[in-house]
Amino acid sequence: MTDVLLRGGQLWGLKMPTDILVRDGRIERVAATIEAPAARSFDITGQLVLPGLVEAHCHLDKTLYGGPWVPHSADDTLAGRIGNDLGRRAELGVPSVERVAALLARMSTFGTTHVRTHTDIDPLVGLRGVEAVQEAAAGSPIDVRQVAFPQHGVLTNPGTAELLEAALKSGVEAIGGLDPAGIDRDPVRHLDMIFGLAARYGARLDIHLHDGGSLGAWELELIIERTKVLGLADRVAVSHAYALGQLDDAYQDRLVQGFAEAGVAVVTAAVYSFPVPPIKKLRAAGVTVACGHDGIRDLWGPYGSGDMLERAMHVAYRSAFRRDEDIELALEAATVGGARMLGLDDYGLAPGDRADLVVVPASGPAEAVVVHPARTLVMKDGAVLHN
Repeated sequence: MTDVLLRGGQLWGLKMPTDILVRDGRIERVAATIEAPAARSFDITGQLVLPGLVEAHCHLDKTLYGGPWVPHSADDTLAGRIGNDLGRRAELGVPSVERVAALLARMSTFGTTHVRTHTDIDPLVGLRGVEAVQEAAAGSPIDVRQVAFPQHGVLTNPGTAELLEAALKSGVEAIGGLDPAGIDRDPVRHLDMIFGLAARYGARLDIHLHDGGSLGAWELELIIERTKVLGLADRVAVSHAYALGQLDDAYQDRLVQGFAEAGVAVVTAAVYSFPVPPIKKLRAAGVTVACGHDGIRDLWGPYGSGDMLERAMHVAYRSAFRRDEDIELALEAATVGGARMLGLDDYGLAPGDRADLVVVPASGPAEAVVVHPARTLVMKDGAVLHN
């Protein structure tokens, strides 16, 4: 592999211009001046260098990206969106390898290097979504990790539990859950089942929790309790966690501390007007926070670009972040937070880390988030993909 030298960039976290030498897929050296005559050289003077962006929550198998425009046809309820998805996916050819591949290609141009996607598992679709995503990912430079996701319930949808286990046996690395109370009507049984599968197969766990208020808060307590009992620290995430943004300070503080002690991560998409978890409070307590798009142009909604800097902007805006250091928390969620949640090794900007790098024409991280400019250069494992 040809050595690559990035000259004069502003490495996120450093105050002075630096050169970065990439060799054999890794960051070899970072210094004020590096001489490497044989390296392929890029002048990035004055531009910001970030680690590869991490899309920590999306639904690749559902996407309509790359196809003709499909007017949205669901109502505004969760049940309505689930029904719309079930009723129209066959008609529209979902899941589609070609559309997943098109979306991954677009994500790559924006500098995304890692994706966690929640893939529908149910008796009607079986494991076809898993297979479609695997096929599309095989032709993409992006590292794609799947969550076997029971979008239409587990206890209320007989046969789904067996398919979740089959997905784990096939190599899917994580298992999902969905509103144990609101959808499955039995949070104890639902959580016991999915936590049991995660523990048995050494899988990670990522639970969609839209249930709000005191009901959602109680479910969060159950998740914290099971994570501790089963020793699954740093392997469990709660996506959305709307209840966290709806509680009084005392209850919220108690749950945040519980997340920190149990090692439970929080993932937000900051979509529409749904509550956003208290990111500053979570990070101050040491809780891992990641972010993602959720749906990207699918039967659940027509929005989503695949640009994680733009998504970080939505997270910052919905959190009412104005100061640079606060806006930077949203960028952290779109990079190191997602990497930490996924358990990525050798991720970052230090010598020895894998050379997953993104260069943007911005003076600092806050500007990169707010402006989310076109990417100047994208590298994955030391290979220049876009420049």
